[in-house]
Amino acid sequence: MPAADLVAWALETYGERFAIAVSFQKEGMAIVDMASRVSRGVRVFTLETGRLPEETLRMMETVRARYGIVVEPVRPDPMELGQMVAQHGVDLFRDSVDLRHLCCDIRKVRPLERKLKELEAWATGLRREQSPDRAAVPKVERQDGRIKINPLADWTAEQVDEYTRRHDVPVHPLYAQGFASIGCEPCTRALRSGETGREGRWWWERDALKECGIHFTPEGAVRRPGIVADDVLADTDA
Repeated sequence: MPAADLVAWALETYGERFAIAVSFQKEGMAIVDMASRVSRGVRVFTLETGRLPEETLRMMETVRARYGIVVEPVRPDPMELGQMVAQHGVDLFRDSVDLRHLCCDIRKVRPLERKLKELEAWATGLRREQSPDRAAVPKVERQDGRIKINPLADWTAEQVDEYTRRHDVPVHPLYAQGFASIGCEPCTRALRSGETGREGRWWWERDALKECGIHFTPEGAVRRPGIVADDVLADTDA
């Protein structure tokens, strides 16, 4: 099913129990644009980790102004966050890969798990081309009784750029500064000569998986064991 049709199916099937997860990168913004053409009532949320760059925070207002969608910020639990910082410091992610995983877990993974309890289905901007670890990403899957759709899984970067240009989709300003992947401010930088993809994420790490744990575990496995849902589109009671 084409990406726009898949997004429309999710909106029509799940309504307010469906939401789009965005970090305001091109992929997520393209999905928001597709959804806005079906319904102005689409739900969009972002993981507001407390360490996002100012440019990302401004994108929340950009989405509201362009699409009339109020982005739902999903924040870490203050007690969990406070305990982590008190024990390991605010920049613990610099000290070891394990502590970086802990920081991502507190600031991203656990808040996402709490948010998903509100939903029956959600969408992400994952693409198979983004990294070897994402090469087998399905367009639709069932995880823990919930539907996860990756409408752009089979798109190339060129297709994303072409859609963005054709529909004049707002673009995160950090792309113009050489960023290819955008996350928390201290953990993301612009690409350097010869670098590609997600090499600007956690660049000080060597041979570590360039994932935060939302979609994949530190070992590279799918975060929540799921099945490719070939029958999901016909199964609206999923």
